[in-house]
Amino acid sequence: MSRTITVAGVALDVEDRGEGLPLLFLHPGEGLQPDRPWLDALARTHRVIAPNHPGFGPSALPDWFGTVDDIAYLYLDLIRALKLDHVLLVGACFGGWIAAEMAVRTTDPFRGLVLSAPLGVKFGGILDRDIVDMHGIDRAGFMQRAWAEPAKGEIDYGRLSDGELAGVARGRESLALFGWKPYMHNPRLRRWLHRIDIPTKLIWGDSDGIVSTAYGQNWCQEIPGASLETIAAAGHYPHWEQPDAFAARVAAFAATLS
Repeated sequence: MSRTITVAGVALDVEDRGEGLPLLFLHPGEGLQPDRPWLDALARTHRVIAPNHPGFGPSALPDWFGTVDDIAYLYLDLIRALKLDHVLLVGACFGGWIAAEMAVRTTDPFRGLVLSAPLGVKFGGILDRDIVDMHGIDRAGFMQRAWAEPAKGEIDYGRLSDGELAGVARGRESLALFGWKPYMHNPRLRRWLHRIDIPTKLIWGDSDGIVSTAYGQNWCQEIPGASLETIAAAGHYPHWEQPDAFAARVAAFAATLS
């Protein structure tokens, strides 16, 4: 079910599927892609709430809104507006950055955190490239780095409606707005990751060419008790490339939570 929910004056397009304990899924910079199978796979064991981020899909982007901090506070308000508790927070790529920003502010509504190849933190030196410049390479180069099998991520743009194409363009512009400078990270976030005091699982595709598994291990060192698992035959979007394996990892982690 898709519906519009207005929170703090921002009209959000939200997918709501399944039953059970709530799972808030925060999508990557490539967008929510609601026709993809991972939402249904996750909804086998949870009630999945998946908003289009502001400026993505049909969700509004007010002129006063422009940082990942804004999105983090907005989604904490969304959780309160929906009266959710014991939420499993799951963020992928750009959505993982947002999820981490939420969790360093408060973990009260959450029973666990899953970060799938998150962006948002710089661990290396000033000249080190922790995160591949996704805007600085051509589409073919991006697909080779982001996918174990690039054909699985191809979208036939010729089959999309004008409205869907406009949504793709909006999403790319919004991703640049939120993560252009500094590139796809918050220089202060690393210093606050120790505040995440709930069970945390990191999930990585073993062929990720956007952010390496070594980058993921750095996240584990900063978040108390965090652990990392990899998914075979997957790149930067394991939820998309291997949706059943991804959902199984999330369900197994959720089963360990009280």
